[in-house]
Parts: sequence; structure tokens; C-alpha cells
Amino acid sequence: MLDFITWNVSPEIFSGFLTIRWYGLMFAIGFLVGYEIVAKMFKHEGAPEKWLGILLIYVVVATIVGARLGHVFFYEWDIYRADPVKILYIWEGGLASHGGTIAIILAVILYSIFVTKRSPLWTFDRLVVAIALVGGLIRLGNLFNSEIFGTATDLPWGFMFVRSREWHELYEGQAVHPTQIYEALCYFALFGLLMWMYWKKNAEERPGLILGIFFIGIFLPRFLIEFIKNDQVAREATMTLNIGQQLSIPFILLGVLLIIYAMIRPKQHLSFPNKFAEEIPDRSRR
Repeated sequence: MLDFITWNVSPEIFSGFLTIRWYGLMFAIGFLVGYEIVAKMFKHEGAPEKWLGILLIYVVVATIVGARLGHVFFYEWDIYRADPVKILYIWEGGLASHGGTIAIILAVILYSIFVTKRSPLWTFDRLVVAIALVGGLIRLGNLFNSEIFGTATDLPWGFMFVRSREWHELYEGQAVHPTQIYEALCYFALFGLLMWMYWKKNAEERPGLILGIFFIGIFLPRFLIEFIKNDQVAREATMTLNIGQQLSIPFILLGVLLIIYAMIRPKQHLSFPNKFAEEIPDRSRR
């Protein structure tokens, strides 16, 4: 008999007057470390320090609002349409990464128009390095919540999520794919690749290249892993490609187009003063 992994970790780190959950901690660590990564990049390139705080606000708001609305409209609109007030009940769960991605894209475009006055690609190529790390940490948060796991497996690293009602209803006594770990490992590997591209290969001198690699590195694994995930909503049972896969395809194609765009255009030559600018830097340095 195979010795599978029994996952019986509480989603709560501390419960009392204040409840602290692993998911929230992973989310917070991701944003804090991500902020420091982007700050180092901005300083490396001589961007104004004040841009950082503004960007953080744009991204945090876009992530939360976009991920929530993505779940509402992409997955369970029929339910929320009947009771729109429940859209605000974010503590009950229900976030969609594709919705967060779309919202962040819109937020960065607005940020570029009103704050940096630069091409949105400039911000995207720095921001997505940190987002890859955040994505991996959020998937670890899903693991601690015993949610978003896969179908049954007899592989030796299969998990039995004994704290999950869904696991008991669908797979009682069977191990399932820990798809949260699969995705987290892909995103952490992508984070390492993007850091290497930026700091060792000066990939930021080809606008759009880092963003293109990011889109493929995030959404191609997501597309493939979805084949062994459980359906998130009942209507996915009759679909050849589920909602997550359908939403991933445009981002994968966009990633390919961005890489082609970045490679056929002349390479830019940037200066790196390694200090924050006291005022908005000269746009001719881009």
C-alpha cells in the first residue's frame, strides 16, 4: 500500500481575539518582499522613490478588486446576480487570478499615464518579477487552506486533504494531486528566471521581453495543470477546456507576441545610477 501524505495543517496560525491565517501571511509576505524587489529596481535605474508607494496602492487595490470581480463574473455570476451584496463578502472566499491580472494591467496603464509618463511596458517589466513571487506564495496559501487541489492520483506524493469537505465528498480515502504545490514551484522557478534576466542579462533593455516571458511562464503551466484540477464550478464538467484554461490562452498568445515585439526592436541602452532620483528623471534616458 502506498504511503500518501496526509495534510492536516490548520489554515490558522493563531486564533483568538485576532485570527491570523497562513493565506493572509503568504499574501502579506509576497507584497512586502515584492515591494523591496521593485524598490531595488527603481533605485538601480534612478526612478523617483515616491513612485513606489503610489504603485503599491494601485497594485494592491487592483489585485483585490480585480481578483474578486474576476471570480464573480467569470465563475459564479448567476449566484451573485441574485444577491449582489455578497460580492462584498470577500472573507467567504472566491478570488480569480485572471481577474486580478486584468485589473493590474488596467491599473498599470493608468499609473503610467498619471504618474510615470512612461510606456506601461517600463512598469510591467519590473513589476511582474515581484508578481511571480507573490503568485507562488499565494498558491502556498491555498495549500494551507486545503483548497484548489487536483484529481485522484496514485503517485507517491499524492495528498489527502483531511480538513477539506470537498476532499471528503469527492475523494474520501484517496490521494489527490497537490496542484497548489505544482503551480507554486512553477511560479518560483519563473521568479528566479526573471530575476536572472533583469540583473544578469539586462533584459529590461528590451521593453516587453520580461513581461512576455512572465505571461507564458504563468499561464502555460496554469493551462496544463488545469487538466488535473477539479472543476471550480459545476458548468465546467461539460467543457473541453475549463474557464481557467480559456482565460489563459489569450495571455499565452500575448506573451508570444510581446517576445517577438521585444526581439525585433532595437535594444535600448539604459543608464544605471543606482540611486533614487530626487525628481522625475529625463525621459531621454529610457
